[in-house]
Amino acid sequence: MGLLSGLMGNASEVDDDDLEKVLANTLIEGEQVEKAYKLVRDMFIFTNKRLILLDKQGVTGSKIEMISIAYSKITKFSKESAGHFDLDAELKIWVGSDPTPISKDFKSGDNINDVYRIISQYAL
Repeated sequence: MGLLSGLMGNASEVDDDDLEKVLANTLIEGEQVEKAYKLVRDMFIFTNKRLILLDKQGVTGSKIEMISIAYSKITKFSKESAGHFDLDAELKIWVGSDPTPISKDFKSGDNINDVYRIISQYAL
């Protein structure tokens, strides 16, 4: 069901084997993965020290952008739930003094509330 949910756009938890491949040579000493969610090709990885956003790009997904955000640098964050006519929910994260947020879209039924709750736990 995890694969089907991922293909349908639902956020699902990532297993340890996938994380080891993606995070090889990335984590620092003493850093541990707490939770990780996959949303189609993107990932939200919550460690005990930072939030890591992975964005697979291109047709094959072989190009990956990795953004590391220290929880202390998150100045605000928001979620906008899906409505009747707008089927996408949106998560926005503002970092430092940058006026433009990092924005991620979630399809209706995704676990945006779980991701929002975890950001709240670490950033507040």
